[in-house]
Amino acid sequence: MNHTATPTAIVFDSRAKTVGPFSPGVSIGSLLQVAGQVGVAPTALDALAPAPAASVRAPTLRTLDNVREFFAEGRTRWEDVLMFCVYLTDTSDFEKFNDTYREYFSAQGCETLPARTTVYVGRQGCW
Repeated sequence: MNHTATPTAIVFDSRAKTVGPFSPGVSIGSLLQVAGQVGVAPTALDALAPAPAASVRAPTLRTLDNVREFFAEGRTRWEDVLMFCVYLTDTSDFEKFNDTYREYFSAQGCETLPARTTVYVGRQGCW
């Protein structure tokens, strides 16, 4: 990594503002870090309280689509993703989440899945 590079925040005027003191995306050189993406449309005004989904599939797809929006700005490709940190609120969603996650990366043409950490949190704990 180039240590003389300056971090650049990636923000979108069309997105709802973050609910805390953080940038939703930061790039430095060829490295891109994305944070705080959830399974609601990025323009949602009430991003703190998404309606419960009947299935984990829809919010998983929405979250991955939200992350994808940062890639164009950060000049990143799915094949370059090294790690995902995932927070689930229901352990029974794990299998369906895995299926959806695997399908999404496959549809992006990725042969190798990134490393991943999955953590279970209480519903209030992930906001």
